[in-house]
Amino acid sequence: MELFNLSIAELQTMIKSGKIGYAEIADSVFSRIDAVEERIRSYVTLNTEQAVGQAKQADNNSTDEKHALYAMPLAIKDNICTEGVKTTCSSAMLRNFIPPYESSVTEKLKEQGYILTGKTNLDEFAMGSSTENSAFGHTRNPWDLERVPGGSSGGSAAAVAADECIAALGSDTGGSIRQPAAFCGVVGLKPTYGRVSRYGLVAFASSLDQIGPVTKCVKDSAILLNAIAGHDVCDSTSADVPVPDFTAEIGQDIKGMKIGIPREYFIEGIDEEVEAAVKEGIRQLESLGAVPIEISLPHTGYAVATYYILATSEASSNLARYDGVRYGMRVEGDDLIDMYMRTREEGFGAEVKRRIILGTYSLSSGYYDAYYKKAQQARTLIKQDFENAFEKVDVIVTPTTPTPAFKVGEKMEDPLQMYLTDIFTISINLAGVPGISIPCGFTAANLPVGLQIIGKHFDEGSVLKAAYAFEQSTEWHKRKPDL
Repeated sequence: MELFNLSIAELQTMIKSGKIGYAEIADSVFSRIDAVEERIRSYVTLNTEQAVGQAKQADNNSTDEKHALYAMPLAIKDNICTEGVKTTCSSAMLRNFIPPYESSVTEKLKEQGYILTGKTNLDEFAMGSSTENSAFGHTRNPWDLERVPGGSSGGSAAAVAADECIAALGSDTGGSIRQPAAFCGVVGLKPTYGRVSRYGLVAFASSLDQIGPVTKCVKDSAILLNAIAGHDVCDSTSADVPVPDFTAEIGQDIKGMKIGIPREYFIEGIDEEVEAAVKEGIRQLESLGAVPIEISLPHTGYAVATYYILATSEASSNLARYDGVRYGMRVEGDDLIDMYMRTREEGFGAEVKRRIILGTYSLSSGYYDAYYKKAQQARTLIKQDFENAFEKVDVIVTPTTPTPAFKVGEKMEDPLQMYLTDIFTISINLAGVPGISIPCGFTAANLPVGLQIIGKHFDEGSVLKAAYAFEQSTEWHKRKPDL
């Protein structure tokens, strides 16, 4: 087994026993990147020289008190600001943008001594479900190079699946961590909204965006969440609530845990192999002592429409700052208005423009009440559905996606079909609750299938406990793509 194959927890055990050094880990990861990156294209920017130097220095550090993520090679999605390292959002608009400050999450990781392998590819400004909407080319799924890795955190998920890093951070606005995690056969966790600071995350939809870990196993997700969670005065939406030790929750018995099975998530049109794998996953949880209870989330059918009104409206507002004046690219024009128009025309890709237009329309005079206000009301009903369900159950279990990974280019000409790939993940963002995707099987074509576990607000502990129990009772997370 190569070092790049291992998890954070496994590597830390080997380091403590004196079997390996930090430089060996970094060398192994960057050798792997050299071997497969040309085919996968997970990264927009690599940080090789600085990372290798940092790893060598870590070996010479005699300090006994080392954090769990000390000298661990981690990848960061390229919409999370990293001081002195390009942060492009995979957009021509920010092609050469180098942030003068750290995001709160990367500042926390730096305090633990992590090593940045590089910045991973995404759909431009996190708007997409396939990582095909990038100004720097599309990322490929390690399980099948003809298929997408999901999005928008497709670069992070593909990098973890291909062992081009030990773990990664992504962002999740409507499923952008969990959906690519399902497509790539890795673990993706979206924390409760407000659990992790958004300071330094380039905004797409501010009331929905949330940073979270993409990892090889559930324990690593708990380790990373420990590192990045917590209240932050720099983020007005950051929740001032206690942060438990999430690693203490895993390994506990789930006997008697009530798991809700929402009938609205097993719908006509779901892929037969996906449905079969998820139902087998539910039976596996039942065999571990969990108690399945059928529930209803009656407003689920409104989730996609609600999300795409609210998310595009917030995107329209957030992306208004890219005007060629303050930072980012500028295309000269005949006058100020012409400069604005030329800059935005050339700086934004087709999907970003589509969402700006949709959002501007929804917020415009005469349509605000009919669209945006109605969507906010529907969002409240969706949130109440989850609150009512959690009066009866501890967690909710669903498929992560309705299909396995689809082929590159398959849905690019039909935006509505692309939007529907997030049908099972969007509600969780609208409600602000935590959710995780874990591997629960494979199709006949050897494509991963994801099982989604959803929890109450700020109860990531129960989500991780159930996910870990399932993971340790199966072998799905141990399978690796043949690259």
